[in-house]
Amino acid sequence: MLADTRTDAARHVSTWPSTVILQVTSRKTVRSAVGWGVVFGLYTATQALAYASSYATPAARRLLVQEFGANTGISALVGPAIQIDTVPGFTAWKCLTVLAITAAVWGILTSTRMMRGEEDAGRWELLLAGRTTRRRSAAEALLAMAMGLVALLVTTGIITIAMGRSSKVGIGAGAALFFALAVVAGACMFTAIGALASQLSSTRRQAAGYASALLGVSYALRMVADSGTDLAWLRWATPLGWIEELQPLTRPNPLALVPIALLTAAAAAYTVYLAGRRDLGASVFPDRSSTAPHLRLLSGSVGLAFRLMRSMLIAWAASIIAYGLLLGSIAKSGGKIMTSTPSMRLVFARLGVTGAEAYLGFALLIMAMALNFVAAGQISATRAEESIGRLEYLLVRPLSRTRWLASRIVMAAGIVVLAGLLAGLSTWLGAAGEHAGVSFSSMVEAGLNIVPPALLLLGIGALVYGALPRLVTFATYGVLVWSLLVELTGGIVNVNHWILDTSAFHQMAAAPSAPIDWTTNAIMTAIGVAGALAGLVAFNLRDLKGE
Repeated sequence: MLADTRTDAARHVSTWPSTVILQVTSRKTVRSAVGWGVVFGLYTATQALAYASSYATPAARRLLVQEFGANTGISALVGPAIQIDTVPGFTAWKCLTVLAITAAVWGILTSTRMMRGEEDAGRWELLLAGRTTRRRSAAEALLAMAMGLVALLVTTGIITIAMGRSSKVGIGAGAALFFALAVVAGACMFTAIGALASQLSSTRRQAAGYASALLGVSYALRMVADSGTDLAWLRWATPLGWIEELQPLTRPNPLALVPIALLTAAAAAYTVYLAGRRDLGASVFPDRSSTAPHLRLLSGSVGLAFRLMRSMLIAWAASIIAYGLLLGSIAKSGGKIMTSTPSMRLVFARLGVTGAEAYLGFALLIMAMALNFVAAGQISATRAEESIGRLEYLLVRPLSRTRWLASRIVMAAGIVVLAGLLAGLSTWLGAAGEHAGVSFSSMVEAGLNIVPPALLLLGIGALVYGALPRLVTFATYGVLVWSLLVELTGGIVNVNHWILDTSAFHQMAAAPSAPIDWTTNAIMTAIGVAGALAGLVAFNLRDLKGE
């Protein structure tokens, strides 16, 4: 019997290396996908049920169409308002773009972590020593991530179908499932794009940066396409435009699935091909490791951190500037439509703001979200320095733990502040080009106004990193997603004010359309500083921990 047991164990060990990448990657991906599927489904259900309750009469729905139906500024942000006098039309308008972009970000982060991240950490080197090949390993990882995408689709679809059965909503099972497919389409395309970028890049940061830049360009093109009827053809030039062309819940167009499927399949196939062409740890794009040494920024830990992240930071800065210019350029037309009704004109007249300022007060919320992603990325990068073992090489030198972490936090805070200023300045430049009547000082202040929520998140992330480093990514992005959901849901649902107060975005004034609450901003900043200090103390009291 003992011999049989040993034989079974040997057989298990001999077969396990051939599928370990599939097993491990699928387990991690499916678990994450189910969680995000619940978030997507609940967000969709909340929006649909809230609309059915808040706009119960035909008169209320006609007023909604009058205010938002022809608003090119709002259309540029979230897509054209098609059939928003119905529950299905409003649900698609309010949820599709937001969830598709969120799903795309999830796909990028997941694929780059499971492929280039695992390779950078050295785990694939051990697995490839067994009975597998580089191409087979890449194919297994893609198959595992495909299982995660199926889990995301099924979870989102089940909740959406259950929501549609409500008598207040009345969305059929087929329509609800097609809507879930449209949401997950963003994750499908950008998971494959992230996997391809992992073959092209020498680090996970670079891979995520390339894929994120493509997502940013895709969103910018979609915004341009939706800002005027003459440019509608541009939707077919961008992946996010293809998702919009699906038109779930209104006028379903399955034909738009063709370019989505072709892009996903092509990126996945080329990923497998490139995986077999390159060496383990290498990249298609050269990392210039054989060039003459460049020692700039290598005189200390701060310079090293900035040098490692400079490509990502440049990509974020370029995206923020481009998005700010685009927002400013459409602020005048968007503001006119927002104040087209007498009630809206009266409200903003009492506040003493122009229509453009009213529009920018809404639009800058998206900039605030972007800054929070920057802050979360800085904390994740700090954790990565420890998890891959690079921090050990720094701490054996005359560098204290406190100095290292404090310098990283200060650098991250400086990056966030600079990003806020860039957001305000670029938006003002775009608005000035269209003579929108927005003052320079008000936009600089509005740019600084979106910084405190990011500093608050940075402090929370630093605290979790100091105490529970392996949970820092989950906790940081969890706080960000929660704040986002509360803010978006609270706009149309009568949510308890205690719940609203848990969102950092809810504490932020909608500048420049509303006066800036510097006291609240100071409190958020102070909480962030306190969290960072507590994180420093906790970091000094624990051991270093790997992945």
